[in-house]
Amino acid sequence: MAKQSALDTLIELAQRDTDEAAKRLGVALKAVDEAEQKLTMLLGFRDDYGIKLEAAQIAGMTPMAYGNFIAFIDKLEVAINGQRDVLKIAQNRSANEKTTWQAAERKRLSYRTLSERASVEALRLENKLDQKQMDEHAARQAYYKR
Repeated sequence: MAKQSALDTLIELAQRDTDEAAKRLGVALKAVDEAEQKLTMLLGFRDDYGIKLEAAQIAGMTPMAYGNFIAFIDKLEVAINGQRDVLKIAQNRSANEKTTWQAAERKRLSYRTLSERASVEALRLENKLDQKQMDEHAARQAYYKR
């Protein structure tokens, strides 16, 4: 019974580790989603300003206004590249957290399997002992009936 109790403790600890890893994975996946949304937004801004620049060039614009458009689009490009880096870091973190969660889950399932095997073995031994006692009882009954 002491082994069973120790195994139950290991299962509880593994469950706690799995739950914590799942929470961290959820946070990491949310960060990836937010980074993707921000990148999409920045790409949309860049496209919109590109269209506005073309329209302004067709309508005619001053060199200073043109320079401002180009400077702003360049800043958007820097922001886009920075957001791509943020997204890549978030994706790497998410992959690492997924690996950590999978390892914790495998560990938890291994302990659970060991526990189930121990329960099956204990039941088998108990049944064997019961059968032995029944056989002995039947043998005594038969001996005394003679």
